[in-house]
Amino acid sequence: MITSVAHIWLAFLVCVAVIGFAGVKLAFYGDVIADKTGMGGTWVGVIMLATVTSLPELVTGVVSVSAADFPDIAVGDLLGACVFNLVILVLLDFLHRGKTLYQESGEGHVLSAAFGILLTGFVGFNIFVSHNGTQPPALLHIGLYTPIIMIMYAAGVRTVFRYEKTHVAAFTDHAPDQCPHLSLAQSILRYCLAALLVVGAGIWLPFIGNRIALAMQWQHSFVGTVFIAIATTVPELAVSVAAVRIGALDMAIANLLGSNMFNMFILALDDLCYTSGPLLTRVSRAHVVSSFSVMIMTGLAIIGLFYKPRGRVLRTVGWTSIFLFSCYLLNSYMLYLFSR
Repeated sequence: MITSVAHIWLAFLVCVAVIGFAGVKLAFYGDVIADKTGMGGTWVGVIMLATVTSLPELVTGVVSVSAADFPDIAVGDLLGACVFNLVILVLLDFLHRGKTLYQESGEGHVLSAAFGILLTGFVGFNIFVSHNGTQPPALLHIGLYTPIIMIMYAAGVRTVFRYEKTHVAAFTDHAPDQCPHLSLAQSILRYCLAALLVVGAGIWLPFIGNRIALAMQWQHSFVGTVFIAIATTVPELAVSVAAVRIGALDMAIANLLGSNMFNMFILALDDLCYTSGPLLTRVSRAHVVSSFSVMIMTGLAIIGLFYKPRGRVLRTVGWTSIFLFSCYLLNSYMLYLFSR
């Protein structure tokens, strides 16, 4: 039994390593393609970057609700990824020396953070309603909330893009060709190979999550939110850390908050692929805890972006980051209690 459990966790770590390696390559070659095709400062470039860093969540979610039939893993992965993206802010605050993360970041991020709260709160509301005797309106197997989420996401992206258009263009239009030794064809080929690795790992991941849940006697909601979410968020982590190292602090924060918005759009896509009924009516009410955690943590980030606290606790991170990490720990603990 111990050997069997060890093999399951080893398989999970292999999956994380594959997604980590391929995810970093995806983000890198996606940026190279955008640069070589002149899309770096355009709408297409922004969409491509969002899709690249969230590809593991997309693949894992679709497989979880279709071939694997583990809806709790799909929803847990997306909400857990949102929570973990906000925890990455803590790491970035630690890595960014001198002034705190929030002192040197722009207030424009409040816009994407606010849309993130709106989308996550709407998802949490529908999960809560579904578990209190009221079925949300549906068309065939698709919940009415799905087209609403898509419309809200589109409106959010359009608003944020229009607000940040000048800043994004200023950053990308003056960037030199970072890989002159690579042709466009070579970049696309390597991008596709990395995408295949992510797809393969994403297909495998829900089944590993199910085996972890069975072996450890945990619920799918806990495994999806804590473990699968960490695995699928590796690309966001790598891209954000790399952005901080080159001094692109605003890009790192925008990547994380934008990914949280896109994760809710993926949830709508998962509902389209789940044919057993409206997705949010078939998942555990424990996900309401995660949706509330995302809203609280995003609210803390907004406070930090506006107030711009200066102090660090023992020269490590600011108080905002301390509260963010505390919320993450509390969320994980509450989900653990639900899984027992």
